[in-house]
Amino acid sequence: MDKPVVAQKSPMPVEVEAGKTYFWCSCGRSAKQPFCDGSHKDTAFTPVPWKSEETGKKFFCCCKMTEGQPFCDGTHSKI
Repeated sequence: MDKPVVAQKSPMPVEVEAGKTYFWCSCGRSAKQPFCDGSHKDTAFTPVPWKSEETGKKFFCCCKMTEGQPFCDGTHSKI
C-alpha cells in the first residue's frame, strides 16, 4: 500500500463555514493543503469529504497519518 506524503508535521488551522463540504487531501501531494487539488491522480488515495456543521476553527491533519481523518490527533509528534 502507498504511504502518504507528510505535507507538514503540525496541524493546519482553518476557519470553516457551516454547511460547506471540504475535501481533505489524504495523499499529502496537494499544493492547496490541507485540501485536495487532484494531485492524488494515479495513486491509491482519494480525498476525504467532510461537511462542517458549524462555523469556526478546525485543525486539519497535515502529516496524513491521523486516525481521526480529517483532523489532527497528535500523530505528527510520533513521526
